[in-house]
Amino acid sequence: MNRSQPQLQWLFLKLFLVSLFLHFHTSYGDVGTAAQYSSPYLPTACYGGDASNFPSGNFFAAAGDGIWDNGAACGRQYFVRCISDSTPDACNQNQTILITIVDYMGQPPFAHSTYNTTMVLSNTAFGTIANSSTASSYINIEFER
Repeated sequence: MNRSQPQLQWLFLKLFLVSLFLHFHTSYGDVGTAAQYSSPYLPTACYGGDASNFPSGNFFAAAGDGIWDNGAACGRQYFVRCISDSTPDACNQNQTILITIVDYMGQPPFAHSTYNTTMVLSNTAFGTIANSSTASSYINIEFER
C-alpha cells in the first residue's frame, strides 16, 4: 500500500498543474477586426425601427458574417478590446467594453469595404477602445462572448 501512495501523490500533482495552467491562460477570446459606423443606426436587421433594444451606453455593433449565425447573434453581448492597429498607440490600453449586437453588416448602409470585418462598432464603442488620433478606420480586436 505504501508503493501506491507516491503514485497517487504524483497523479494529484499532475492534475493540479494542469488545472493551474488552464486557470492562468492569458486569453479565452477570439481575434478579429472592427470598423466603425455612425448614425443613422435605424432600422436594424435585429430590431427594425425599435430603438428600445439598444443598450443605454451606446455600446453596440453590427455583426459580420463570422459571428452573425443567421440572425442568432441578435442581442448577444461581447467583451471587446483593441489590440493593435497600423498606427502606433492607436488602442486605449486596458480598455474593455461590453457591446450588444443589434444589426447585421451584410446589408446597407454598410460599405462594401466593411464586409470582411468581424464587427462594426458604433462611434461611441469604437472611440472608447481606440484613440481618436488613429488614422485607420479599422482596428484589430480581441472579443469574447
